[in-house]
Amino acid sequence: MQHRRKNLPEQAEFLSLRGRHEEINEDLVAARTRSADLELEQAKAESDLAPVRERKARNEKRIADGSVADPKALSTMIEEVEHLTRRISDLEDAELEVMQAAEESAATCTTLQTSADEIAGQLTEVKQRRDQAVRAIDADIADRNTRRGSIAAELPEALVNLYDRVRASHSGIGAAGLVRRRCTGCQLDVNAADLRSYAAAPADEVLRCEECGRILVRTEDSGI
Repeated sequence: MQHRRKNLPEQAEFLSLRGRHEEINEDLVAARTRSADLELEQAKAESDLAPVRERKARNEKRIADGSVADPKALSTMIEEVEHLTRRISDLEDAELEVMQAAEESAATCTTLQTSADEIAGQLTEVKQRRDQAVRAIDADIADRNTRRGSIAAELPEALVNLYDRVRASHSGIGAAGLVRRRCTGCQLDVNAADLRSYAAAPADEVLRCEECGRILVRTEDSGI
């Protein structure tokens, strides 16, 4: 039963989607961290700009109202205003770059979140289909076990016990058909001597594969 469950196409699809969902969530965490860092950078850029703008505004006011009478001091102040203007331009360019990066990072977060939500929805749908398939398998196994119990009750106890022992040591397959002189359990051809022995055996004799030990079931195409 476990083998059949593992080979469900829905299970393979579920595992693939879950892996993709985990990858996207990891990328989303990284993108959100990046966005948070950029927000801090943007706040710092604005914080750096504020005192420079204020100083420039104060100097421009003093130059304009004539409160600086000394020509040398006035010249120095004018040069400082020019320097502050260039500094403001540089800081604004840097802030603009941070803002653009923040917008791009926010867009990336939105895209990743949308993808994560879509895959989460697909996971829910695939899980429902997988669980439905598992229930069908369980119901089929229960039905087969019921039918097996009915058939086993009509067989000799020794044969049933032999079958169970062989099945336990051969991946759950205790019997195999003899088809075209080959055991369908181990997929090996039966040698000529064993074939003659099988052909001569009474119809009610239990045949065993000499290679794998499974019970051999005669068929119309056994070749004996």
